[in-house]
Amino acid sequence: MKTVNVALIGQGFMGRSHSNAWGQVPKFFKPPIRPVMHTVYGLPEENPHAFAENWGWKNASTNWEELVKSPEIGLVDVVTPNYAHAPVARAALAAGKPVACEKPIAGTLADAREMAEAAKKANIPTFVWFNYRRVPAVALAHQLVKQGKLGDILHVRATYLQDWAGPQVPLLWRFDKKLAGSGAHGDLNAHIVDMTRFVTGREITEVVGAIAETFIKKRKIAASTAAAGGIAAGTTGAEPWGDVTVDDTVLFLARFSGGAVASFEAARQATGNQNRNGFEINGTKGALKFDFERMNELNFYDATLPRAVQGWTNIMVTHGGDHPYVANWWPDAHIIGYEHGFTNQAYDILKVLAGEEPTVPIPDFADAYQTQRVLEAALLSARERRPVKIDEVR
Repeated sequence: MKTVNVALIGQGFMGRSHSNAWGQVPKFFKPPIRPVMHTVYGLPEENPHAFAENWGWKNASTNWEELVKSPEIGLVDVVTPNYAHAPVARAALAAGKPVACEKPIAGTLADAREMAEAAKKANIPTFVWFNYRRVPAVALAHQLVKQGKLGDILHVRATYLQDWAGPQVPLLWRFDKKLAGSGAHGDLNAHIVDMTRFVTGREITEVVGAIAETFIKKRKIAASTAAAGGIAAGTTGAEPWGDVTVDDTVLFLARFSGGAVASFEAARQATGNQNRNGFEINGTKGALKFDFERMNELNFYDATLPRAVQGWTNIMVTHGGDHPYVANWWPDAHIIGYEHGFTNQAYDILKVLAGEEPTVPIPDFADAYQTQRVLEAALLSARERRPVKIDEVR
């Protein structure tokens, strides 16, 4: 079997998620190309050698510039904080390497645009880890809409609610605009903008109005934020408190092509919601509801049935013969978890590298740039208190 040597740039939470995926995919799937976990990069203080030994990487490096140029590397996987995505991706593309990058594609619209342009110029495959597309229930929702089960789409409601960012949490890199680009907006709204674009098959054409708020203005400075997995250390200093420079929540209203109206909400202090990532989509023939806290289920309403028997159907999306990806996992109702979406994406990346079609569409840099334009339009709308056409944002 053909192989591809993977280099992982970064560690942290996403480094663990991706390492698990690359290690699991050849065990549960039969990819046309077998991934080799070749080298992981990390800062010296992160001890990348210990990370490599624990997660099964053959080598470790503290020099990402040399690593992405290495002739031994066939795929560069970027999991650094957002500000570092662009320099790594551009260098890898210049070296002729396919690139997989965590979401959002970049910390700023300018970086996202440069990455998309570099990928187009290089004509090399790129991938962005919007992993919720690879949740079987979300992939099924995409297929149902494509089959016309919802008819004309009228309403889209999407939320991504978490409650982890209380005042006791220190000033991590995620609260620093220079490192993260934005807060809950780029971290959470990015997912639901991509997910609703994917499921509906429609593009957002306008942000009608938006609001952004930072509830906790200052946080204690952590002893070190180097463990975030960046290329350089994060915010440190003698002062015990630092300013939060990103949003805690962003809400916005939007219009989709085809006439649907939409609402989006991302929050990090939505008490009682640990990872409530979901949507409801209403059409003229039916509707869909999804909640990641019940990720193995999809709710479907078939409005074409006689009115006497219409009602929400709860689908357990675990049947291998009918539902995307799950034939490679466990028997019916032996449910899967968060990490499986990453393994499913690793499989589709390998299929594309082999010239095959992915199970469902996989976002490249150009696709992820469209999501970044929507995010930028929402921030502009919140700042200037006006509607913003997506065509204004380049």
